[in-house]
Formats: sequence, C-alpha cells, structure tokens
Amino acid sequence: MANPPHGGVLKDLLARDAPRHAELEKESETLPAIVLTERQLCDLELILNGGFSPLEGFMNEADYNGVVEDLRLKDGALFSMPICLDISPKQVEALGLKAGDRVTLRDFRDDLNLAILTIDDIYKPDKQKEADKVFGGDPEHPAIKYLFKQTQELYIGGKLEAVNRLNHYDYVALRYTPAELRTHFDKLGWTRVVAFQTRNPMHRAHRELTVRAARDRQANVLIHPVVGLTKPGDIDHFTRVRVYQALMPRYPNGMAVLGLLGLAMRMGGPREAIWHAIIRKNHGATHFIVGRDHAGPGKNSKGVDFYGPYDAQTAIEKYREELGIEVVEFQQMTYLPDADEYQPKNTVAEGVKTLDISGTELRRRLRVGAPIPEWFSYPEVVKVLRESNPPRHTQGFTIFLTGLWNSGKDAVGRALQVTLNQQGGRSVSLLLGETVRSELSAELGFTREDRDTNIARIAFVAAELTRAGAAVIAAPIAPFDAARKEARTIVERYGSFFLVHVATPLEYCERTDKRGIYKKAKEGNIKHFTGVDDPYEKPTDAELTVDVEKQTVRSIVHQIILMLEAGGYLEAAT
Repeated sequence: MANPPHGGVLKDLLARDAPRHAELEKESETLPAIVLTERQLCDLELILNGGFSPLEGFMNEADYNGVVEDLRLKDGALFSMPICLDISPKQVEALGLKAGDRVTLRDFRDDLNLAILTIDDIYKPDKQKEADKVFGGDPEHPAIKYLFKQTQELYIGGKLEAVNRLNHYDYVALRYTPAELRTHFDKLGWTRVVAFQTRNPMHRAHRELTVRAARDRQANVLIHPVVGLTKPGDIDHFTRVRVYQALMPRYPNGMAVLGLLGLAMRMGGPREAIWHAIIRKNHGATHFIVGRDHAGPGKNSKGVDFYGPYDAQTAIEKYREELGIEVVEFQQMTYLPDADEYQPKNTVAEGVKTLDISGTELRRRLRVGAPIPEWFSYPEVVKVLRESNPPRHTQGFTIFLTGLWNSGKDAVGRALQVTLNQQGGRSVSLLLGETVRSELSAELGFTREDRDTNIARIAFVAAELTRAGAAVIAAPIAPFDAARKEARTIVERYGSFFLVHVATPLEYCERTDKRGIYKKAKEGNIKHFTGVDDPYEKPTDAELTVDVEKQTVRSIVHQIILMLEAGGYLEAAT
C-alpha cells in the first residue's frame, strides 16, 4: 500500500490482492455472477484502485445510512457520497444470494471477472431520504431521476477482493491509478500539487487560472478531467481529451501533468465537491480548485439553480482539516484586451475594458463556423473543437413524423426525402412505419409494450444514422407520448430531433382510406388499431404541426425545409 504524503493509508485492493490473483481468478469462475452496469463499473474501478479510499467495497446498510445521514461511515470516517451496488429482487432470487455468500462482479463489455464481493447484507434503501439528504430533493435533479428510474430496488453491501483491472482501450497511458500518480509525483519531485477538476474543454482562461493557482501556492498542476459518466449533453470525452492534450504544451515545461479520472459523476453539488476532494487527496493532490456551483447540474425547469453558487466551497471548508487537502477557490477569469492578459474578475478596476465569450456564444460560433479569437482559446484547441463540432449544414438530424394511419405522414416523408436528396450535401434515409415493421419488427404485435419496442428500435437506427451525418426521416404512428420523448432523448445524444405532428383528423383519414383498413378495424378484424380501439396521445412538444386535409404535401414539405434552413441545417446552393 502506498502512503499518501498527507497521511493515511491508500487502500489499493489491486496491489493487495495481486499475490492471490490465480487463486481468486479460479474461484471467480465458480461463483454466481453479477454483471455490472457502466456506472457500477466506474465505481468498482475506483474502489479497487484506492480512488475511493477508505472504502474497501460497496457500502453495507450501516455505512450507507451513516453517509446519507451525516457524511460518516460506520467507523466515523468522512465520506459524502453513497457508493452502492444496486440489484433487483428478481436477480437476488435467481442467484440465491444471501449474507455471507461470495459473488463475482463481471464487466458487461467483455465478461471479464473483476472482483469477488463477500456479502455483508442485502437491504432496501430509503431512496427518498437519499434523494433529500444527498442531492437536495428536487425531483428534476439528474441524480434523483437516475435513483428512482434506473437504480434497482435493493443494495448489496460487502468488501471486495480484486481479481482483474478493467480493460480500457482509450488513452491507457493517461489512466493513472492513485498509487501510480503518487509514484509519478515522487519521481518528478513534486510535493505540492493543485488538482483541477473539469468535465468541459479547457481554454486560455482555464490555463491562466491553473497557472495562477500553482504560482500562488508554489505548487505544480494536475489536470484531472472526468472521463467516466458526466452530465447528459456534455462534450464526449474523446474530444475533451484531445483538447487537453493540445493545451498541455502551453504550460511551462514541468509545471503540469494530465491524468484521466474514470469517475461516474452524480452532479451532487456540495456533497460531490467533498467527494471530489477526497478522490484528489487519494491521488496525491495537496490542493484542490473548487469552482462556483462546483459539480452542480445547473437549473431546473423553473430556472432555479439546484445549489447556491458557493455551497460547495462552504461544504468543503467545513471539513477542511479532516479532508487534509487545501481548497483553492476558483476565480472567474476575464480578458483585458488593453493589457493582453487575464485577471480574476473581482480584481479588475471599474471602467477597465474586459472581454468574455460565454459557453452559449462559443457553441454558436462553432455551429455557424464564426471566428473564435486567440485571446479566448488557442488555435490548436479550436481546431479540435471544430473537427468534433462541424457546422450544422454538415450535421445529421432526424425528422420524426407522427400521426394516425393514412394521415399523410408517409406521403410527406417520401416527398421530403426527394427534396432533401435534391438539396444534396448529406445522405438521406427514410424509415416508414410499415417498412420498419416488416424489416426490423416483424415479430412484434401492437400492444403498448410492442409499440414502444418498435419506436425504440426506430430511435436507435435514427440515432446511429444521425451520428453519421445523415438526414433521417422516420414516419411511424408513434401514438404514445412517453415513447416519442424517449426517442427524442436517444437521437439528441448525436444530433437534432424535430417532431412533426401530422394532425390530420381521424374522419379525413377514414374517408380517404382506399384500402378499407379502418373499416376492418371497426368490424373487429384488426385489434389494437390506433384511433379505433387504441388511443393516440397528441404531442404537446412538436416543433411543427401540419394537416393534410388543409394543406398540400408540397406545402408541408416546404414548411419543414424552412424550419431546417432557419436552424442552419441546409447550406445555400452555390
């Protein structure tokens, strides 16, 4: 075990259990196995390598209750975030698990056995209390949504024995364990290290901030970005790491080191800030930069911040001595064009000219290809961002047409496909409801569950094509609001999603039905038919609502084209 310079023992289970690897590997093949989710894998890795010291396993009920209630493990050690292994009652029953049993924890990606857990207890957490105490109780908080919608009903607690490291295939040289990073600092002769947490790209202001912090503390800098799970909508870690790598030569030689942290963030504000400080202390940092609204998820739907701007700094300050790491308050930096330098905003004299570019403005400039000045970001950083954020006229998107059968959505979809092909610039894919049913969902019926599965498949295909830069036109009936919203969420990970409600009245759809489908449904020959014996939930979030009874297909397509052009998705013909 490596002893950190600030005192305490780093609980590196990988090093501790390495001499027993063959024995543990053999045993792990004989035990029942729990296949871990992505977030569970992130947590497991940081337990095994000591990043979550003093934890030696997933929290049992006593540790969980202590952390939720007052940030204390059962033995009194400070820890602010519940680290729990959730499992369903059905899985517990299927595996026959009980206290005292040993169970293998396995990676879902490659079936690698990673650890053996000896079960202390299997317990039902008070999720509402966890939501209130740990995250503040707002039901819109992403961690609370995850807790109630994705976390299973039961938690399993117990200590771990390490079998194997997780396999990573990206940026392996930058993925230091805490012990490896401490050894690296020792080799460099660093005794004072300022850690900088980030989940965003870094620009010149961030470089100036970290250099100033190092200068003021006579320390070196650890750039320690999170590359596990961050806030939905964040820039992917591949782009961000390329940005960090491009930025590193801008530091004076020997001042800074880049290391990646595979953390699954909870966006838990004050609690998360304390957690981050513990993690950075375990990685050998002596100082930690804590920003305004550190690790906060922003605002809720009412425009109210989930946390106060300085709640995180106050929380860390409360436990400063116990944490054993010094807090460096993040100063908002601003550019002074007359001096060609950055200064903290609170030190700039009144009347002095300053320049800033907000995140929103930066995204706009990337989207439309507008210039980004060198005073804001370095050319090599901008180059990386432009490669990953091409102008909208080259990006993929999905037009999702929803409406009753025979509402005209298929005709609109076909006409739109022709128009976009004529426009050129990107490939165009058309996913008609009947085509998808025959090619992708032939085994599905028309129950709500089967309909939702069908829409999920369409959303998956649309998302992949959108990510590849295609224009996707999907035209299912999609009668249920929840399924449409889920489709939007899936596609918007990779591009824009436009919901078009083809709101042609049922009477018109029946009257123009030349195939007699509605007649068969009303006679009972077709079951679960939307508009007859199954409901259609009208969208309230459509970007565009049209009606084939009142409009021609040509005029509807023109409306969609105008919507795309207004958003910058169609390049003017040259």
